Amino acid sequence: MRKQPWRGFREAVLRVRLVLLVACAFLVLIFTPSASAQGESIKGTLRGPDGPVAGVTLTVSSSGGDEVGKATTAKDGTWEVAVPDAGAYDVTLDTKTLPKDLQLRNQGGETLADVAVAAGQNRTVIFPLVAAGTPQETPSPGATAGPAPPAEDGAGPSSFGRFLQLLVAGITFGVIIAITSIGLSLVFGTTGLINFAHGELVTIGAMVAYVFSTSPFTLPLAVATLIAIVVGALVGGAMEGGLWRPMRRRGAGLIQMFIMSIGLALVLRHIILVAFGSRRSQYSQYTIQSSLQWGPISITPRDLTVTIICIIVLLGVAYWLLRTRIGKATRAVSDNRDLAEASGINVDRVVMIVWLVGGGLAAFGGVMYGLTGAVYWDMGFNLLLLMFAGVILGGLGSAFGAVVGSLIVGIVAQVSTLWFPVELQFAWALLVLILVLLVRPQGILGRAQRAG
Repeated sequence: MRKQPWRGFREAVLRVRLVLLVACAFLVLIFTPSASAQGESIKGTLRGPDGPVAGVTLTVSSSGGDEVGKATTAKDGTWEVAVPDAGAYDVTLDTKTLPKDLQLRNQGGETLADVAVAAGQNRTVIFPLVAAGTPQETPSPGATAGPAPPAEDGAGPSSFGRFLQLLVAGITFGVIIAITSIGLSLVFGTTGLINFAHGELVTIGAMVAYVFSTSPFTLPLAVATLIAIVVGALVGGAMEGGLWRPMRRRGAGLIQMFIMSIGLALVLRHIILVAFGSRRSQYSQYTIQSSLQWGPISITPRDLTVTIICIIVLLGVAYWLLRTRIGKATRAVSDNRDLAEASGINVDRVVMIVWLVGGGLAAFGGVMYGLTGAVYWDMGFNLLLLMFAGVILGGLGSAFGAVVGSLIVGIVAQVSTLWFPVELQFAWALLVLILVLLVRPQGILGRAQRAG
């Protein structure tokens, strides 16, 4: 009699693994072409003290001095030059095309030498501008925004300093993944659904904040972020109330709902593409910043603020799950849905709240992700594989496990670039996922009873 539950548990684990294998295969088949199709480019947004600067010419040249391409800044200050392949390039701003009332902030800053562009990367660079007549500064490391080029291999203090720098970047990346993946984990815990459309909630949040923080609304980014959170929560609630709940009541299986989530993700993603276009954009606020320097660690105030805010939000979610009645009810439904319903818990209400909270958190994470990089139509889909990795690594259905797993994924992905090419950073994070699951199939904080 004691062997029967374990036989059922093994069958449930096999079903979950089958679904996850199908999900990972789908991601690999679609995700890789999407990344490679973007090509390489160097871009940026030219802004002065009074706003975007148009009509300025920038030239990109190879390390040998051959011109690769030119671009002129648009009305919103944006520019982009496609480069033929990965490598190092020189970017030069033609100071003769600058308005007479503006000048470069850094002395000799009209040329950025050896700008490293990785395969499939759209590298962002910044030329800080100030009012004409302002004393120019000596350029300092970290004064330009955008992903830093990979450091050369070496030993000694420089290598250790690079490790600390990448560790800080990994923590920032990890907490962003954690924010976006909590809702994904809670939805699976309460409904058993692997929601492929969760990545689109991330994109919707970033896009809504971008629309409301730029013309014609031009709201402060903090206000635009609050609007994005509300919109994300409403979209998540609409998914549950208009699609998933009716399907559950009609007896739809998890495989059917899983396939439906893939279709919903594709529809939403291409609606976003049609509505906003394929161009990568940046939030106009908090883009030009000098880095704070603490020994070997360099971080912009923007990235530091993003990290702190994400940590505070994660602590708030932990308090909600551990100390509030609805949080305890959510954990009860996640542990045993039937027992929770028999205990008098309104399961449908709990599931709806989980979708609202998950959608809001995904939208907030999208804003944070876009703030540290760029906003584009499939950014949530590109982050989805890492969200799945964090959720599975930490333990399916466990919100705290999703946080731990996401931090590990973010840190491993960033720190691995110290020794390996940047193109492989996500591969090493997924390798850690495989190794952990071989030793502990239910994940770091998952329980065997929860896996089914």
